[in-house]
Amino acid sequence: MKTAWRLILAMMIALALAACQTTPKAEPEPTPEPEVTKPEVETAPAPDPHDYTDSRNFDNPESLLSKRVIYFDFDKSTVRPEYRGIVSAHAAYAAAHSSARVTLEGHADERGTREYNLGLAERRGNAVQGLMSAQGARGSQLVVVSYGEERPTCRVSDEDCWSLNRRVEVVYTAR
Repeated sequence: MKTAWRLILAMMIALALAACQTTPKAEPEPTPEPEVTKPEVETAPAPDPHDYTDSRNFDNPESLLSKRVIYFDFDKSTVRPEYRGIVSAHAAYAAAHSSARVTLEGHADERGTREYNLGLAERRGNAVQGLMSAQGARGSQLVVVSYGEERPTCRVSDEDCWSLNRRVEVVYTAR
């Protein structure tokens, strides 16, 4: 019987040790991070500022198409060399887009009579029109309007202000 007691005692100790045995903690499974869906953004390459047929260049300050004012010397109607590139850019756009319509608004400063300034502003507009036509723009796309001294951008009577009023503005009525 002693062996039975020993056997029972051994089994109880084994059960006690088995009950006290620590089980390793199960590591919690990492929670997956929520998927962040980024909205798809369509990007287009920036327009080439030297592509004068791209209408996006009207708002590109690096392009000559964004410049739409040609200034003139006192009592002159010849386009100055520094503005010929601007005229060429607008002519290239008009030549590439037959639906484009351009109004060339001629202006003069306040010096001279009203009639003389209207004529001078018209000659300035015609000078720009002639250059644009020679570079591919169609005559039906271009309209010259003379405002003379009637629409000044500056109203101070000095040379700096007068030089701002001697101009032709390129206005697109249809692109």
